[in-house]
Amino acid sequence: MMRKLEFASLQVRDLEASKEFYTSKLGFEQAGIPNPQACVFRYNKGEASFAIRTPIGNLEGKELGIGTSLWFAIDEEIEDLRTRLLARNVTLLGPVQETPFGKILIARDPDGYNITFLKTL
Repeated sequence: MMRKLEFASLQVRDLEASKEFYTSKLGFEQAGIPNPQACVFRYNKGEASFAIRTPIGNLEGKELGIGTSLWFAIDEEIEDLRTRLLARNVTLLGPVQETPFGKILIARDPDGYNITFLKTL
């Protein structure tokens, strides 16, 4: 029986451009795990981790990111995060939204993946 997701990895078209986006624009920290085909990130004081990687298969002509959203809990105020991301020219998918789980803000990465930030109630 499966009980938890251990790790997530997103395939990206341009590893260097995606590294720059996740570190400079979203504020993720590289985990320092050497791998020429991937980059592992930490977020929120190292509590969450995931990777971006070069394609496992041929992605030519395929649309990435459709239907995929990674959720990250945040400690800071969500409006402060929104202000910072807008100043860094990050594409946001609408305003801060109220959900049953708390307030969310959704950013779109260069490959179309939704990165959702959650501030719990």
